[in-house]
Amino acid sequence: MGATSLTDQHIRHDWEIDEILGLFKQPLNDLLYRAQSIHRLYHPANEVQISTLLSIKTGGCPEDCKYCPQSVHYDTGLDAHNLLPVTDVVDAARKARDAGATRFCMGAAWRNPTNSQTRKVGALIAAVKDLGMETCATLGMLTPSQAQTLADAGLDYYNHNLDTSPDYYGQIITSRRYQDRLDTLTNVRDAGINVCCGGIVGMGERREDRAGLLQQLANLPQHPESVPINNLVQVEGTPLHGVEPLAPLELARCIAVARILMPKSVIRLSAGRTELSDEAQALCFLAGAGSIFCGDQLLTTPNPTFDDDMEMFDDLGLRRRQDLPIAAT
Repeated sequence: MGATSLTDQHIRHDWEIDEILGLFKQPLNDLLYRAQSIHRLYHPANEVQISTLLSIKTGGCPEDCKYCPQSVHYDTGLDAHNLLPVTDVVDAARKARDAGATRFCMGAAWRNPTNSQTRKVGALIAAVKDLGMETCATLGMLTPSQAQTLADAGLDYYNHNLDTSPDYYGQIITSRRYQDRLDTLTNVRDAGINVCCGGIVGMGERREDRAGLLQQLANLPQHPESVPINNLVQVEGTPLHGVEPLAPLELARCIAVARILMPKSVIRLSAGRTELSDEAQALCFLAGAGSIFCGDQLLTTPNPTFDDDMEMFDDLGLRRRQDLPIAAT
């Protein structure tokens, strides 16, 4: 299944904020119908791609992201560790593959890796590729040469989220500019690596900020191939612990709008699923989510167990997607 000339009309890179807010304001039934209709033009209707995420280097990050338990600025009781050896990463990837994951994502708590650290991660990427899995990494900011090093190692996707809108960004992070994030996305794209880029909702932002985040993503010269929508996981000790949680229906609206704005992208229902009922997750799949993380931990925060997810899939009649997702544009 793929896009045809009849569906190219949905691909835009010139969305205005008022248009996006108008989508958010639609009656939920109308919004979900439109999102699911577009989803079926570009993606299998009842298939969900499964990824697994491993923290290959935990804690000690100098950034001050207010949501992150890995920041050195906050006392969260995190058990930090240095870069994992190849054997540990390969063992984890093999278990993920055997459980049904098709993509293995590796995260390291760096602001920006050194060239030496980048080469070491390149060795991990090559080892996981040998298992027949897609690879993804999130290591912080990259220079053009570092992005090329990862591309040469065979990296399929690089994750670097924008987190929130440009207007709200300064309320969440002060140790890195918004433009720094955009520059890394450019470096990754120029190296020929697929882009995984989304953000976090439920951080106390307004709907206008959620719309602003999606506008930034949708108006990139090329849509990210993967767009993770993370629902904030509140961690005690971080400044965002205790903020008002985002209503599940608003999360579903956010996913539906992302699906409409970026039809070919795979929208991932990412962090925060432990706070959602199966019914709320079902709405998110109806809204166009086509990927999840499986495994009982996401970097340092909890996630539903694989067995729980497979039981939910059975209840909803969903299948695990085996083929490679359609590229965005």
